[in-house]
Amino acid sequence: MENFDRKKHWETIYQTKELKDVSWFQPNPETSLDFFKQFNVSLNAKIIDVGGGDSFLVDHLLDLGYTDITVLDISEAAIERAKERLGEKANQVKWIIEDAAKFHPTEMYDFWHDRAAFHFLTDENEISNYLETAQKFINPNGVLVIGTFSEQGPTKCSGIEIKQYSENTMTERLKKYFDKIKCITVDHKTPFETIQNFVFCSFKKTHAA
Repeated sequence: MENFDRKKHWETIYQTKELKDVSWFQPNPETSLDFFKQFNVSLNAKIIDVGGGDSFLVDHLLDLGYTDITVLDISEAAIERAKERLGEKANQVKWIIEDAAKFHPTEMYDFWHDRAAFHFLTDENEISNYLETAQKFINPNGVLVIGTFSEQGPTKCSGIEIKQYSENTMTERLKKYFDKIKCITVDHKTPFETIQNFVFCSFKKTHAA
C-alpha cells in the first residue's frame, strides 16, 4: 500500500459509480441531522462536512436555512456531482478539494462533521495530523462529530482497509484534545440491503488543550 494513490482511487470511484451504487448512499442523513438538533446549532454557525463528497447532508442543511457551510472532499468528481445536483444553490456553499489528512483550514469552525472519512486514516501520523487540525480550527465552544465503522462493522470500504472504532477506542484516541459528549451506534442500510454498523461520537474541546 506504500504506493497507493488515495486521490486517484476516489476520483475513479466517483467517475465510474452512481451515487445510488455506493455503500454510503443515504438520501436522508438523519443521524447527522439529529446532532445538529441535539446541539441546537445556530443557522449562522460555521459548519464543515469533512469527506462530504456528494452526500445529501449539504442539501438538507441548505433547506433548513444554514448559511455558512463548507464541504471538503479529496475527490473533485464527487464535489462536481454535488454542485451539479444543487444547481444555483451550490453557490451558497464553500467547496474544498483536499485530503482530510492534509487539510489546512483558513477559518475556524463551530461544527465539524465527519461521517466515514476519519476511519480511512490508518497511518498514525495522518490520524494525529487530522486531530491536531480539528483541535486548532474548532472554536472553543464548537462541536466535533465523527462517525466511523464500529468494531461490528466492515473492515474495508471500497476496497480500502479502514480503522474500526468503539466508543472506548474513539474516546481514548481523541482524549488529548477532546472530551466525549455522547456516542451512539447506528445501523446503516446500504443500497445492496446489507447492514453496516457505525459508531457516532460527539466531542467538545478540552480546556487543557
